[in-house]
Amino acid sequence: MELEYPEDLHYLDSHEYVRLDGEIATIGVSAFAIDELGDLVFLELPEIGEALEVSERFGTIESVKATSDLYSPVTGNVIERNDAMIDSPESIADDPYGEGWLIKIRVENPDDALADTLTAAEYKSQLTGED
Repeated sequence: MELEYPEDLHYLDSHEYVRLDGEIATIGVSAFAIDELGDLVFLELPEIGEALEVSERFGTIESVKATSDLYSPVTGNVIERNDAMIDSPESIADDPYGEGWLIKIRVENPDDALADTLTAAEYKSQLTGED
């Protein structure tokens, strides 16, 4: 299966992605991570209003193979969470970069929000070892 790495996203080494639209960051898990995890069975996400710092753990995702912590790529407050994915975590795999998003954060400093992230090309290169 050919995995996608959308160019409009930025990524963390821990496989979360972030799409920044103004001061709103949409965060999810990359298709690579979902492929590695396998069948997803449980998802824990933060409450709306919770404040998160860059690299802070904000939840967990569990598959039949493993449980992984989720980390925030940005600093800000959670303004929305995707309860549909909590109820049906296996659905994340159907559209990880669209309907499978996990949380939305109002970013504190949008100009510097992506400083600690990788571009799609950097992320893909890291995963494949290719330049």
